[in-house]
Amino acid sequence: MKNFRSIKGTHDILPEDSYKWRHLESIVHQVCAQFGYQEIRTPIFEQNKLFSRSVGEESDIVTKEMYSWEDKENSFLTLRPELTAPVARAYNQHNLGNLSPIHRFYYIGPLFRRERPQKGRQRQFHQFGIETFGSNLPEQDAEVIVLAWQILSQLGLDKKIDLQLNSIGTDVCRSAYRKALKKFLKPFLKELSEVSKRRFKTNPLRILDTKIEKELSILKNAPKINDYYTEEDKEHFNEVKTYLDALDIPYNVNFRLVRGLDYYTKTVFEITSSDLGSQDALLGGGRYDSLVKHLGGKPTPGIGFAAGIERILLLLEKQNLKISKPTPDIYIICLEKKGIPTSLSIAQKLRLKGFKIVSDTLRRSMKAQMRDANKIGAHFVLILGASELQNKDITLKNLKNSEQKKIKQHDIVDFFENLNN
Repeated sequence: MKNFRSIKGTHDILPEDSYKWRHLESIVHQVCAQFGYQEIRTPIFEQNKLFSRSVGEESDIVTKEMYSWEDKENSFLTLRPELTAPVARAYNQHNLGNLSPIHRFYYIGPLFRRERPQKGRQRQFHQFGIETFGSNLPEQDAEVIVLAWQILSQLGLDKKIDLQLNSIGTDVCRSAYRKALKKFLKPFLKELSEVSKRRFKTNPLRILDTKIEKELSILKNAPKINDYYTEEDKEHFNEVKTYLDALDIPYNVNFRLVRGLDYYTKTVFEITSSDLGSQDALLGGGRYDSLVKHLGGKPTPGIGFAAGIERILLLLEKQNLKISKPTPDIYIICLEKKGIPTSLSIAQKLRLKGFKIVSDTLRRSMKAQMRDANKIGAHFVLILGASELQNKDITLKNLKNSEQKKIKQHDIVDFFENLNN
């Protein structure tokens, strides 16, 4: 009988890698707390309509990539492919806008898209991100971007990343630009891919997302969205740039940047790295001032971003940025069966004081246990043999410098606490 294996597009995160995930997640928790953001957790699956209404009926996510099924109550459910819509749904459902004029949320969790698996992106993938509801002002945009930059900076990535910034304006701006873009592209329709031909009919701005060289060449002469900004759009975007300049956050204005989801308005941004090749985006986001209302709530401005955890970890690896692997403080070796109660008691007393302790539970030889202690990187070994049991002491060995001495069993906790201080 064949062994079970993980499903295509999913992967196990083994202990040799999971500590890297914990390191990244701890920085996310820390930085978000510094900015006053609170964690939100939403269900893994939602109503299918939540995503078709928010992301866009004709988006690639809805038409090709969602995992959906019909349940016993004749409703269609979907594994979440993104997290902005679920957070907005939760904001509406719990009437959070009535509790405070502004809400700042962050999240960490898995998402699901039926894409072609590739390095740094699987069918089950993981993101962290933030969503803010209540402010339509440019300083809120700057705060969101700075928060993203600070997380990557604390991971050591700020020297080899690029912030791409744009504004796609209000509805008035986008409507005028959409007409101009369609007029420009119409003579080239036969040269466009089938995907771009479909986008030409549904949302021509999405054609700007293309990675096809021929289409990129055509788009070089396309009109730019900034030529269609209203005075409001110009003022908002200029203020965002002013605040980023004040905070010494470097950026490149990219008028071709539109982002892939239909709900964005005004400010959009991506942070990329050339070290990741063609799939170079680490995180992306923008403003979505109509989304909450579109999902049945009161008109509420919002802005946020989502970051790919797998891609960030891949970039850390490519840039050879090491994350320290956690190691135990003490490894306890017990060589006598009758000493096990004493060994367990010492281990527990030390754990309750905050020390990381590993005890052998295989009753292996002294040599095998010492080899294991060195392999897992323990700092100290405590040895409890026949003579130690008789004399009520314990042998302490420092694995860093090989120094060894005897300590009374009742003094062992105080010894390590004093050593820690």
